[in-house]
Amino acid sequence: MQAIRSRDTKPERVIRQLVHAHGLRYRVAARPLPGLRRTADLVFRPVKVAVFVDGCYWHGCPEHYVPPKTNPGYWSGKVAGNVARDQDTNTLLSEAGWTVLRFWEHESPEACAREVFDTVTAIRTRTG
Repeated sequence: MQAIRSRDTKPERVIRQLVHAHGLRYRVAARPLPGLRRTADLVFRPVKVAVFVDGCYWHGCPEHYVPPKTNPGYWSGKVAGNVARDQDTNTLLSEAGWTVLRFWEHESPEACAREVFDTVTAIRTRTG
């Protein structure tokens, strides 16, 4: 478990590089809400956008998640807890006025970066 990265994963780094190349600046692995003990992979505080890049196994991707063969009770419960926490995080951030963007690690980094760019710039133009 110690070897599993919680930040700076390859999909996350690629998306960050592409978003940065579009000229956007952001916080990395930051808490969107100070009182909430959860971190987003990219945080755009002024426009309240939180971006999460979820691993297919750890977050229960509907396309790629394969239940474990060893100790299935423990691991399936852990993944189910992660999925529930992700949904709770989305709800809490949305209620606080944040826009939440979630991407799977298997999604095209270019498409993800483009959606982040489009969302952030659209909110910036609305708020002035």
